[in-house]
Amino acid sequence: MGILWTIIIGFVAGVIAKFLMPGDNEPSGFILTTILGIVGAFVAGYLGQALGWYGPGEGAGLIGAVVGAIIVLFVYSLVAGRRSAV
Repeated sequence: MGILWTIIIGFVAGVIAKFLMPGDNEPSGFILTTILGIVGAFVAGYLGQALGWYGPGEGAGLIGAVVGAIIVLFVYSLVAGRRSAV
């Protein structure tokens, strides 16, 4: 149930992060935004566990997942920006 919950939260977080951080180099597709949101939720969960904010097996909440998704979108925009400049 934990992974399913992380995927659902990640989906919502991806949509919110895309709304908060629009841009030209951002992924424009619904599927890619969703995947980046899910990755952001997993990143936030692992980061939160490493910092002691979450217990073992505990996933990130919505706010943490949104922050993780924004971080992933930022990194994606840096990578996509370099790739298009070359």
